[in-house]
Amino acid sequence: MTYKILVVDDSKLARMAVAKAFNNVRPEWTRIEASSAEEALRLAKESHFDLALLDFNMPERDGLHLAADLKAAQPEIVLAVISANHQKEIVDRSQAVGATFLTKPLTELTLRDFLENAELKLKAHKT
Repeated sequence: MTYKILVVDDSKLARMAVAKAFNNVRPEWTRIEASSAEEALRLAKESHFDLALLDFNMPERDGLHLAADLKAAQPEIVLAVISANHQKEIVDRSQAVGATFLTKPLTELTLRDFLENAELKLKAHKT
């Protein structure tokens, strides 16, 4: 089964790195990119996403606030917050909004593990 994933990061380089890993791990899935939280929210109003990978550190609105907004709009969305800043507080806050915390730089193995777990969650929602 294919899924639709939203990748949000204000860094084009970071989005390119995620895209490369994503294309190696799940090339058949649809990936949409956004460069800001505002763009991500606009896209989420226009379309349904199964998953979202969100950069934590973005201008104006961080990934945790965006995660909460996306979860409110689409309760079954599977979320990951990505950051090089892996302080316990950020990890705990990620979990509190229902998101998995992933460390930057995102490796192909980490992404594969997250997507495999996400797929199990999404399949469970459909049954």
